[in-house]
Amino acid sequence: MALPPAMPFASSQHHTAGGSLRQPAPPAGAALRLGPPLFWPWQKVKVGPLSVSPMGFGTWAWGNQLLWGYQESMDNELQECFNLALKNGINLFDTADSYGTGRLNGQSERLLGKFIGQFEGPVKSPDDVIVATKFAAYPWRLTSGQFVSACKSSLERLQLDRLGIGQLHWSTANYAPLQERALWDGLVEMHEKGLVRAVGVSNYGPKQLLKIHSYLASRGVPLSSAQVQFSLLSMGDEQMELKTVCDSLGIRLIAYSPLGLGMLTGKYDASNLPNGPRSVLFRQILPGLESLLTCLRSIAERKGKTMSQVAINWCICKGTIPIPGVKTVKHVEDNLGALGWRLSPAEVSELEAAAMESPKKMVQNIFQTA
Repeated sequence: MALPPAMPFASSQHHTAGGSLRQPAPPAGAALRLGPPLFWPWQKVKVGPLSVSPMGFGTWAWGNQLLWGYQESMDNELQECFNLALKNGINLFDTADSYGTGRLNGQSERLLGKFIGQFEGPVKSPDDVIVATKFAAYPWRLTSGQFVSACKSSLERLQLDRLGIGQLHWSTANYAPLQERALWDGLVEMHEKGLVRAVGVSNYGPKQLLKIHSYLASRGVPLSSAQVQFSLLSMGDEQMELKTVCDSLGIRLIAYSPLGLGMLTGKYDASNLPNGPRSVLFRQILPGLESLLTCLRSIAERKGKTMSQVAINWCICKGTIPIPGVKTVKHVEDNLGALGWRLSPAEVSELEAAAMESPKKMVQNIFQTA
């Protein structure tokens, strides 16, 4: 089976000693096929001016004690997660300036910056490590200058000179519409100052997405990405309309929570719930997912894949870039197995039909606008 040549994996912002890395082996369980496989991690997709792996990794858990049980003793394994991902062609890492609870606020960015700086690999191109961070629309960020200052603070924590994607974490249209324009102007100013290579948004619905796209275009700034909760548990009319709008405008949809906070992994059931606040949500939704989970399990067994890999691959087949969260090396290894193959159109339809039968869907982010 002929494979494309491996790409170098390193940061454009830090330099470390080391030669070129060998081409990584295909993920375990990858199906053999004639010709090059679809969507190996080093076969990139475009997000505006950026060349990005077809799957990225989210770092919400890095510093979040409340929801994900983060402890600083986890940092060594988190660094192993980062290194393994980067060596296997994953170059997109999503974070936010609000990630990290209490005194650990900003911890995700700090860890990511540290891991980039300590990665033992060559430095070649700005596309080798693409950091996408989100800037919270805090009520005290009332001017474009304050939003630009937030970007500079993130860059300082990340130890970078420039971000891959600077994203507005959520819209204030539903509760503070006058603040919204200042935040949009902040995105424009970040781009004009060269602090970000591309501009994106998060938790925007289709109507508000059209508005910000039009405004940014009038200022000469392209909107490159829209990040939203998108999975087999989050494929309602509004999410699918958002995907249609993104496709029509050339905006890349980045799918967060592609595994439904873990509900689509097959790891949990009514008698085995996760710790913390997630257990309340799981207790409400899991009992109605029997049809979908059975379908996921059946397709996974036919493909020689895990349920997680099938759920993530569905997101890729829908033309999105999924960013599953990772806390352990096992998570990284499993998620990498979502690449190098593709669900058939019939399997995609089978999964969606099963998802539609589910009596309850994932609760949407309260900040997502219409």
